[in-house]
Amino acid sequence: METKSPRLARIALGLALFIPVYLAVSALGTKFGVWSWQTGLLALTFGGGLLLIGATALLALVSLVMILRKPPRTGWPLALGALVIALGFVGLGLSAASKGSANPIHDVATDTAEPPQFSPATLEMRSRLGANPLNDYSVPLGELAMWKSAEEPLASQSHADFIAAAYPDLTPIAFDAAQGEAIEAVRAAMEDIGLADIRVDAEAGRVEGVAETFWFGFKDDVVARIENGEIDLRSVSRVGQSDLGANAERLRVLSAAIRERL
Repeated sequence: METKSPRLARIALGLALFIPVYLAVSALGTKFGVWSWQTGLLALTFGGGLLLIGATALLALVSLVMILRKPPRTGWPLALGALVIALGFVGLGLSAASKGSANPIHDVATDTAEPPQFSPATLEMRSRLGANPLNDYSVPLGELAMWKSAEEPLASQSHADFIAAAYPDLTPIAFDAAQGEAIEAVRAAMEDIGLADIRVDAEAGRVEGVAETFWFGFKDDVVARIENGEIDLRSVSRVGQSDLGANAERLRVLSAAIRERL
């Protein structure tokens, strides 16, 4: 007769293999508009996902202990495999939480004194979608609604302060090419890194584009200001508080692509 422990081990492994499927469905459902990002990310991923991972880890651990207590100890690889998979997802979750703490903002620019401004059309679109507001870079985070519960020293830091401390490598790009050539370099660089809906306003010296994440389909608006021999960049998430460092990394990649073309 089959012992209880190997059966539990198989159940645990089945749940472990279901974890990535569940998380993928949660993310892709958000991307394709099946449910809101709050449902996909907060309720399904951080709610149901954490519950599924925790239950799998606990079941795998109990099964492994029961199997190893006495011979014939069959089924332990299944229980151990399930435990390893579950703990791997725990590690991914802890890594994301750490990135969230290290990158608590979602609006990053290379000029923090006068951040590049989006076009009226982009501002209207963000307002219509209920996107994150574009905050004043000089206001301490603790005075802004989204960070009202922030603790010191973050609460006393403004966007400008935080960007200067956390992303000191993000600097304007100097150029000596013609204005039109610089604008084209920015447009082409945005295309190179996979931005969509790229719009050029040569008269305003502005190029805009939209970045979209693969899994959840989160969209970030990107703008470049080209004037007086300098190119400044800005990337802002439409939803969410922390961007996990995505906007800063995007500006690094875009900056490198622009410099290469110039």
